[in-house]
Amino acid sequence: MFGRKAFKLVTELDLQTNIQPFNVALVKEVLNEMQSLYEANMADSNAIRNDDNMALLPSVQLRHIALTRNKRCILAYIHNRMRKLRELRWELGSIMPPEINSNLLNAEIQWFQSYNKSLAIYMRSLGEDQGFNLTANMLPPKTPYVEVKCVMDFGKLELEDGQVILLKKNTYHLLPRAVCEPLIRQGILEHNCT
Repeated sequence: MFGRKAFKLVTELDLQTNIQPFNVALVKEVLNEMQSLYEANMADSNAIRNDDNMALLPSVQLRHIALTRNKRCILAYIHNRMRKLRELRWELGSIMPPEINSNLLNAEIQWFQSYNKSLAIYMRSLGEDQGFNLTANMLPPKTPYVEVKCVMDFGKLELEDGQVILLKKNTYHLLPRAVCEPLIRQGILEHNCT
């Protein structure tokens, strides 16, 4: 009691590099603890007010501090998950891989979709006619074209100039960096190091 479960929730974040399934059970335990602390505080506060029993004041303050700490831990847990989702959007693109998507709550999926929509609207507002893709080049490019190797069969890929390229496993291509960066992040293409 008094924040141990909430602390356990926050320490889970340090142990994880990827987004794990939302710990619904532990969050519910923390919320139940908060409810019982709140009810005890209400009873003692009424006793202080009605009976003028000031001996109960330190226990009310202690429970209030525990309530505040639990709330901060839950908010830190949720904020950290949202931060990781935001980072994944910039690294992987607008489509979340199924192994990550299965670990998310419906509310988190909706938040991710809303973030995608807001980012897309903002990127369309930049530039002249067609917008500007902020996620295309995370580092400044050295050349506009990149030699890549296709790691898996992908099918046809249409370039901006209308040229259609067939991406088959173990084929090499010289593609515009803006086209191949998202495919590299998805694991369909890889940089050719030779």
